[in-house]
Parts: sequence; C-alpha cells; structure tokens
Amino acid sequence: MGNNAYCVFNGGWRNLITLLIVKKVSKPFLWKHLVKTAVNKKGKPIVIFDSGVGGLSIYQEIKQALPYAPVVYCSDIQGFPYGPKPEQEVIERTSLCLNALAEQFDPSLAVIACNTASTISLPRVREELDFPVVGVVPAVKTASEYSKKRCIGLLATPGTIARSYTDQLIDDFAGDCQVIRVGSSELVQMAEQYLRGEPVSERDLHRILGPFFAEEQVPDVVVLGCTHFPLLRTALQQVSAGIHWIDSGSAIARRVVSLLDPAGFDAESVSQNLFMHTGLDDQVSALVPALENMGFVAVRNLPVGSKMMAPPSQVDCGENVDSYSKMRAS
Repeated sequence: MGNNAYCVFNGGWRNLITLLIVKKVSKPFLWKHLVKTAVNKKGKPIVIFDSGVGGLSIYQEIKQALPYAPVVYCSDIQGFPYGPKPEQEVIERTSLCLNALAEQFDPSLAVIACNTASTISLPRVREELDFPVVGVVPAVKTASEYSKKRCIGLLATPGTIARSYTDQLIDDFAGDCQVIRVGSSELVQMAEQYLRGEPVSERDLHRILGPFFAEEQVPDVVVLGCTHFPLLRTALQQVSAGIHWIDSGSAIARRVVSLLDPAGFDAESVSQNLFMHTGLDDQVSALVPALENMGFVAVRNLPVGSKMMAPPSQVDCGENVDSYSKMRAS
C-alpha cells in the first residue's frame, strides 16, 4: 500500500474496520488520529454491557471522562448472574445481546463491564462486531504496584477467583505478593439491592471480608474484581480501616478516551443516556430513582428472546416496549 495508505484495525490484526486512502500528503498522519477519526463517527453512542447493574460503576467513570458522550447501558437481567453459568452459555448470551445492541444503536464502541464475560467472551464478540470492544480485568497490576506490604487481596465472584486467567494475572503482575482471594456471590446481590434502595448490612460485610483478616498478614490493598463492588465502596471502607480499595473503572475510562475523540461529542447538546434491559418491567422499577440520579432519561426493553438463560416462567420479550418513555415526566 506504500506510504499513502493506512489501515485501522479493531481488536488486533483480525478485524479490519476501515481502509483509509490518503493522497497528496507530505507528512504521515498520526496513527492515533486515524484511529479516533475512524472510530468516533458523529458522536455515536457508547454501549456498556453487563449482566446486572455492576457496570454502572464503569458508566460513572466514563461519564466523568466524557460527559457529553451519549451512553446506552444494557443490563442482561434475563441472564443474570453470569458468574455461576457455564462459560459457553455466557459467551452465547454476551454475543446475542451485543449483536442486538449493535443492530439497534450502531455504537462507536462497546465496553463489556463484567469480568466474567470479558475474560471468556472478548475473542468471540471482537470477531463478530465492526467496532472496538473493551473488556475489564481485575486491577491486580495496579494493586501490586501500590502495596507496600507485598500482600494484596482479591475480592471477586467465586468464578473469577478460580479462573485460570486470574492465575495468570497474578503470576504476571503480583508474583512476589501474597494474594488472598475471597469469592462472594452474595456481595453481588447486595450491590444490586443497594441500587434498588435497600440498606447494606455491616454485619454481612464483616463476615464476607473476614478471610482478609484471618491471615497473619493482612493486605494493605484489595482489588475489587467485580464491577458491582465499587458501588459499595463507601460501605466497604467503613468496615475495613487500613485497606485501600482498587478497581479498574478509571483505567477503562482512560482506554475508552484513547479510542474516541472527545471533540466528536457535542458539548452544546444534552447527551441522551438510555438504560436497556432484557428482563421484566417490575425487575427494574426500583432502580429508576438511582438511574435518574445518574443521568439516564429512559428505561427500555431490549428484545433478545428467552432461549438461552431465561427462567421457565419468564415471558419472552417479543416487542421493544418503552418501560418509562420519560423518567422525568412531569
């Protein structure tokens, strides 16, 4: 192609998005500029996907970095939770939902804001989609760099702490650290209920965090290895003096900014942030106050069918029903 042609790729060499032919240019364009120009087309929305509401912690970081970017958040309530599910089911469900979101919203970029789905589904969806897909991983490297005691904790779902991918992260970035792993599905449910207005039990938190304090060496930093857990950061800090809590939210936001041009979003217009879900209306009604506070203007159903993981009694969503056409209705 010579010096006058540049290729922009997504997710490595396999996915060719755009071939830009540049003619009559005396100096090469910057690679970053080409990537941003190709990816960020007229302020298309950013899609954030999770099985539940944990990805809202990532949403908050991205909105802080890109306040004018429109965001479509999707909670796969129909498939929640992903942690205990067989890997192939999670891959199929993630692919099903992200392809439906791509067809409906034509996003500039997607974030899989779920550690379980990211670690096992990224290769599949990056092959299928023609825009960048960003995943999340536990911030083990950051924790290792921060720890003075060389003892760190990992608080995640039982599936994440047992996954070989996590073993590799620890070997690569925290090989000289003692790593205390605590897996909790209960804390995921506590975060879900917290956003629905339920109080957080300090007694339950003490019990869940107990293994971090049972060893002779207590970690000075703990990785929040599930995107649900930063939603409970304040409560966690109140019951764990001396521990610094780290998550990957800010790193993910920086990665998104590096792929998108902030100038491509219109600062003069109000970003329309939508909350999509695959469940029933009464499963999200209690979330509305929290979603309003986060800047969402509507809650809608994403029709993806119930063939993969829906409970037997659940009704298939055959039509795209707007649950709350205007959350701030007068």
